[in-house]
Amino acid sequence: MPVQDHRVHANAVIDGCPEPLEEQRASRVIPKLDLSRPSGRMVCIDALRGFDMFLIIGTDDVLRALAANSHHRFLQVVGNQFEHVAWSGCHLYDLIFPVFLFIIGASIPFSLSKRMQRGDSKASIYAHIFRRVAVLILLGMIINGNLLSWNIHRFTASYSVLMVLALGYMVASLLLLNLGLRGQIIATLALLVGYWALMDYVPVPGHIVGVYLPGRNLGDWLNNFALGRLQGPWHNGWILQSMTNGATAMLGVFAAHLLRSKIRQNQKLLWLIALGVTCLVAGGVWSFWFPIIKNRWTSTYVLWAGGWSYLALAVFYWIIDIRGFRKWAFPFVVVGMNAIVAYMAWGVFARSFRMMADRLVGGLAQYMGGWYDALGWFVAMSILWLALYGLYRTRTFIRI
Repeated sequence: MPVQDHRVHANAVIDGCPEPLEEQRASRVIPKLDLSRPSGRMVCIDALRGFDMFLIIGTDDVLRALAANSHHRFLQVVGNQFEHVAWSGCHLYDLIFPVFLFIIGASIPFSLSKRMQRGDSKASIYAHIFRRVAVLILLGMIINGNLLSWNIHRFTASYSVLMVLALGYMVASLLLLNLGLRGQIIATLALLVGYWALMDYVPVPGHIVGVYLPGRNLGDWLNNFALGRLQGPWHNGWILQSMTNGATAMLGVFAAHLLRSKIRQNQKLLWLIALGVTCLVAGGVWSFWFPIIKNRWTSTYVLWAGGWSYLALAVFYWIIDIRGFRKWAFPFVVVGMNAIVAYMAWGVFARSFRMMADRLVGGLAQYMGGWYDALGWFVAMSILWLALYGLYRTRTFIRI
């Protein structure tokens, strides 16, 4: 996992993202897809990536601790939003994961354009994609697959966040490399409709058409058939879900096409908002027949989460790139520039950060009672942020 100076153009899809484009002559239509056109970094994508990651490297623990020790209705509502829904529906916490995959998709056209500009062959780009996928899956197994137990009997080919990110990235990258914009749109619609059709109409033991329950759908059956006990505790049907994981990443790809286009900034903003509203309406209406279920990454979940992703990007783009207000986003940019490092560090060492926090401020527990838990997690996440800031100050950006 090499270390890269920020002065060298990043080509990472996960930790690399675009620099501000110079405003170009306005056009009434979005131009044809052209990966050979120069591209740079966009701070809004760094900031949104960091903000999204910020929510799961301690902020969630802080807010849940506040909710647990308060009878204030607002804090109770906020705390509830930082819990996953049991099955169907969607809380704020259920949007963090797909927003990150959406951002990965938004980074792909910028990343691939840089590789093509420097003359990389298609074969080398394919090798780079598959190598990155393998590394992400390996890291996911470290967190969720007991890989570091060094015990083959405890190892599982388990569902993990990083595995889903890798599969979504792979599908979107392959579509982008081999299809034009119209083909990409058709392929994304085919992934969404195809997943629904397979889940709804392919008969498997215990599956009832139109009924979506854990263990009683095609995705779950396929994983059980292919992996058996290797799945570990998480039976999420992720093999079939790679279709909709790819669709989520493709929604981000379309956002990047828009940001790289020659139309005016205000037009880009309106397009992002329009796409967000369209996805929300489509997902909401379709959900009457095909429920919004994060744990099975249903097509309606893709659209619902994609709608909020477009709107979130629109907000960050408007504030940072159009209005020019950037200083407020600096804490998020620090996280966003080393997002995978942040995720791995918190996933593996969260308790260690909390132990350090307790050594620093644990004496305050005698005065704060139950409220101390929120302070402890806040200090723990602050320690991680300071470590990430140290990497940022030394221009150390670790990429995969």
